[in-house]
This record gives sequence, structure tokens and C-alpha cells, in this order.
Amino acid sequence: MKSNRLFSFIVVIAIYAITIILGIILYNYLNFHYLVNLLISDVVCTVVVFIFSLIFKNASCYDPYWSVAPVVVIIALCTKTSLNTPIILATIAIIIWGLRLTLNWAYTFKGLNFEDWRYVMLREKTKKFYPIINFLGIHLFPTLVVYFCMIPFVSLFYMDANMNVFSYICFGLLILAPLIEGVADLQMHNFRKKQTHTFIRVGLWKYSRHPNYLGEILMWIAMGLYAISCIGFRWYFLVGAIINTLMFLFISIPMAENHQRERKPGFEEYKSQTRYLIPLKKFK
Repeated sequence: MKSNRLFSFIVVIAIYAITIILGIILYNYLNFHYLVNLLISDVVCTVVVFIFSLIFKNASCYDPYWSVAPVVVIIALCTKTSLNTPIILATIAIIIWGLRLTLNWAYTFKGLNFEDWRYVMLREKTKKFYPIINFLGIHLFPTLVVYFCMIPFVSLFYMDANMNVFSYICFGLLILAPLIEGVADLQMHNFRKKQTHTFIRVGLWKYSRHPNYLGEILMWIAMGLYAISCIGFRWYFLVGAIINTLMFLFISIPMAENHQRERKPGFEEYKSQTRYLIPLKKFK
């Protein structure tokens, strides 16, 4: 049954339906500071998804969490708060970003018999320590990154927020970020269908090795700056963006590049001809 894509979709949807309901109930029940309530709810939801990943022996059960959690949080907050312009624009941006990322996950989702190559690699390398790595590295760490990234827009619901010129500039970046990711996704999917070359060298990928990650990094930097522009400077508004950027620069991207280096001949030449993130022509 795990190889059946429809069955797998139904299972994942059920997992997240249970998780979402539990998270909302817990957040509303807790009576701490809103950021503490959010953290506790976030961690508990992650534990629930982790349990299901153990049941189905597939850590990729967690993959949609990155895009689902922020959308659920902001929509849930919208239902219990009077809306203003800063909140409405942030909500639009988060929903566009979340839909793009979730749809991309759904498009590439093969079923519960398929697990992300990174998790397979970690299982093979860590062996008996994999259960610990699975929980702390694959589930909990990304959840904490998502949590810190959510702080800026969640704070818009609890603090006085007002728009200014810089706010609209940041909002423009919030729309640009998922647009970059969406275009990069479409170009990559089209390339994989044709697969006429070893490396994609068209569109945003012509000059950048990771334009999709560029969009993800830009998204949370823009969200932190957006909250600062609307509320005022709070150092913790930028923590999520910083951690997220460091994660991509020092974990996700190096891991992806090492994977390509091992599997595809000519990677070093390709690397010398294209930039890391910014899609601009590289001059020698």
C-alpha cells in the first residue's frame, strides 16, 4: 500500500489533519506568552509527525511540515484577530509561499515507499544512532528554524503594526521570493522531463546553481525586515532569517552539491561556470 501514491497522499493528509487540530487546540489552551505557546505547540506537533514517521518507517512524512505550519498558524490567527493592512499583506505572502512549496512537494511526492535521499544517506552513515539523528536533525531542528521564521509575522497579531514605504518594499520582496522559487521549480521540472543534459543550464539555473534556495533565503529575510518596518526593531525578528540562511549555506547546499559531485561527472567545471546563489553571469 505504501507504493500506492493515492493511499500515501491520504495518509499524509490524515497525519497533518490530526497534527493541525492538536496544534490549534494546544495553542489556544496554553496560557503563556504567545511565543512560548507557539513553541510548545510546534514541538508537540513535530513529535506527533515523528511518531507517524516511525510507524511508516519514512522520515519524509515530515517534508510538508516546512510549508504547512506557517500557513496554518497565520490562518488560525486571522480567525481570532481583527485584521489590518500589515496582517493582511503578511497573510497573502505566507499563503502564496506555502501554496507554492506545498504544491511542489505534492508534485514530486512518489509515495510512502519513497524517502528523501538525504535521510537514506544519514541512516546509512549513522546506523544505530539514526533514531536520534532522525528526531533531532530531520524533525526537531527544521521545526525550530520554522518557529524562529514564524516569529516576525506572528508578532504582527500581538503588537501595534503600521505600514510605511519600507514595509511595501519588503512586501514586494515577499512576493518576489516565492515567484523566484516557483519559476525555478517549473524550469527544473521541465528539465527533468527532457533530461537532455547532465546539468540544467536554462532560465534562472543558467547562472545560479541554487535559485530555489535563493528564494527561500530571501523570503525569511524579507519577512523579518517587514515586521521590523511595521513594528520597530526587535532583534529576534531576524533570528529565523539568520538561522535559515546559515542552514542553507552550510548544510543544505553543501549536502546537495556533494551529492551531485558524487553522481555527475563534470560537476567542478559546471561549478566554475555558475554562481552559488545569485543568477548573474559569472565572469572569469
